[in-house]
Amino acid sequence: MFSDAVIRKNQYYDSVFLMGINNRLMKIPGVLQTAVLMGSEANKQILLDLGFQNTEINSATANDLVVAVKAETATARDAVLKHLDGWLTEVSSKNTATQVHDLREALTQKPDANLVVISVPGEYAAHEAQKSLEAGKNVFLFSDNVSVEDEVALKRFAGEHGLLVMGPDCGTSILGGVGIGFANVVRKGNIGVIAAAGTGLQEFTSMVHNAGYGISHAIGTGGRDLSEPVGGITTLTALDALENDPRTEVIVILSKPPAAKTLSKLIERFKSRKKPIIGCFLGIPGKIDGEENLFQRAHLIDDAVKLAIDSITRTESPVIRPENQIPIVRPKWSPEQNYLRGVFAGGTFCYQSQQIFRNAGIRIYSNTPIDNAYRLGHPDQSKENSIVDMGEEYYMVGRPHPMIDGSQRSFRILKEAQDPQVAILLLDFILGYNASMDPVGDLIESISKAREFTGRRGGVLSVVASICGTDEDPQDLTMQKRMLEENGVIVFQSNARATEYCVQLLKEVDHV
Repeated sequence: MFSDAVIRKNQYYDSVFLMGINNRLMKIPGVLQTAVLMGSEANKQILLDLGFQNTEINSATANDLVVAVKAETATARDAVLKHLDGWLTEVSSKNTATQVHDLREALTQKPDANLVVISVPGEYAAHEAQKSLEAGKNVFLFSDNVSVEDEVALKRFAGEHGLLVMGPDCGTSILGGVGIGFANVVRKGNIGVIAAAGTGLQEFTSMVHNAGYGISHAIGTGGRDLSEPVGGITTLTALDALENDPRTEVIVILSKPPAAKTLSKLIERFKSRKKPIIGCFLGIPGKIDGEENLFQRAHLIDDAVKLAIDSITRTESPVIRPENQIPIVRPKWSPEQNYLRGVFAGGTFCYQSQQIFRNAGIRIYSNTPIDNAYRLGHPDQSKENSIVDMGEEYYMVGRPHPMIDGSQRSFRILKEAQDPQVAILLLDFILGYNASMDPVGDLIESISKAREFTGRRGGVLSVVASICGTDEDPQDLTMQKRMLEENGVIVFQSNARATEYCVQLLKEVDHV
């Protein structure tokens, strides 16, 4: 293996641009791993953990670009490092040029803007967010690695001034029809949603659109907002904002289990509600106080969609997912084929699928388990029935999110197919702004090869997938679905329906 790194002094780029560069470099034949980062202390530690260490990297500053590469050959390594200017120019040419260099200049050019999107290294993000709030602007904080203490301080300041901080590590919001971060193209309407989960918010809004209805606002909060230290500050502020929004008729809250104290705080707030509220708190098995008289409980994202539509139509909506009628067809698996493997880009989908399997009495392991008793010993080593969240931090070090770059998922699909015990492969595909322009195309070759591997052993690999997206998304939903179906994949429009189909397939397996 050949590795090296290049440092470009005083060449600053934001994280979104760097993800695009990294995605492009990973497609070069013979390249095993790349890391395209600014030389902050946190990023230098990431590089050290990846095995990159030299004097130049150690001396890099937060304003210096660091590009590190591991490759099979010296030629592949040099194709990255010796032609770096070309790669930077190629990606830059696809972006709109700007003469704005800092927040002050941006506010001068757009004095009436009411939102600032921040995507800088975490150690600088809180400072930029604070300046934005002091200027009277709401903040969408895409950056991660912001401390809990800074998050609480920012959100408290925002709350005191009638502003919102969405994030940190906020992947998705849709405000007045405008998508921010990873967002799908959906019509405007009168359903409002607040979500700690980015992919959960994407699926909810896409399903509402696909059912013929629309979204007033979809407000992302960041994954820690409902934790005990943060206490749901943004969720509560967003709840007030949607209740005062004349267009919003019903409010939906989506999240993994909130901290007990935060959930109690939310329930107390529901007592003064002005509009119907639907709560979908994934992973909470028992009854929640107030779920009958203070809010409607949804156990799955699909249920939340139906309840929201019922609320605004004031009737019980019909089944909105015709793919529910897909017959359960159990293929002729070989005697040793007993298990399912899920390879997901969406963390919320990984969590929701585990909930569905657990409720069906099927033991499921994961790198991000609902129950720590079923945590994989190592994220790269599946066992029995397993679902892996490829967007988890372990897989994100020095790499773009799997919604942007499917290379790691491709490798994992092929790896799972090498196990003769695997009968079912469960996948998710996520469309929308900033996601891969061809998420199915990124994985279809690996899916085909995986099925061929299994076939040569005399077995059948059942591939089941969900697609999160709308007919307005730039990736062409119809084409993406057709590509999967033409390759023998059974396709659903929701993660829950795809998982429930797999449950039915597994019910014939003796050990579950």
